[in-house]
Amino acid sequence: MCILYIGYSSRDGGVSKGIIWVSSSLEDLKRFPEPVQKVMGFALFQAQCGGKHLQARPLKGFGGAGVLEIIEDFDGNAFRMVYTVRFADAVYVLHAFQKRSKRGTKTPNREMDVVRARLRMARDSRQAEADRKEGKEI
Repeated sequence: MCILYIGYSSRDGGVSKGIIWVSSSLEDLKRFPEPVQKVMGFALFQAQCGGKHLQARPLKGFGGAGVLEIIEDFDGNAFRMVYTVRFADAVYVLHAFQKRSKRGTKTPNREMDVVRARLRMARDSRQAEADRKEGKEI
C-alpha cells in the first residue's frame, strides 16, 4: 500500500484539509492532459476548503455523498477522478482513470473494484495511525 500525504495551508487559513493520494492515484492523474489536471486539481482544492466542485457527483454504491467522482471530457475522451471526504482531516484521492468504454456513462466494474479496495486501504491506514497514536500494538 502506498499512501502519500500532501498538506496545504493558506495565509488566510482557507484550506483546512490535506490531500492523501492512495496507491497510484497521483501518478495516474499526472498522465491526464494538462487541462484535465487543472480541473481535477481545482476540484480537490474546493474539497480541501470544505466546498464541492460543480462537476462533483456522489459515486453510486457508496451510500451517500462521501465518495465523489469528477468527470471531465477532453478531446473526445472521458477522464475520471474519485475521492472521499468522509474523513475530517484530509481528502483521500482514491482513483484516477480514463474511461475506455464508449457505451454508457456507468463506471466500469473493474474501476469500482479499485475504488472499493482503495477506500478500504484508506480506512485501514487511518485506523492503524489512530492505534499507533494510542500506543496500541498493530
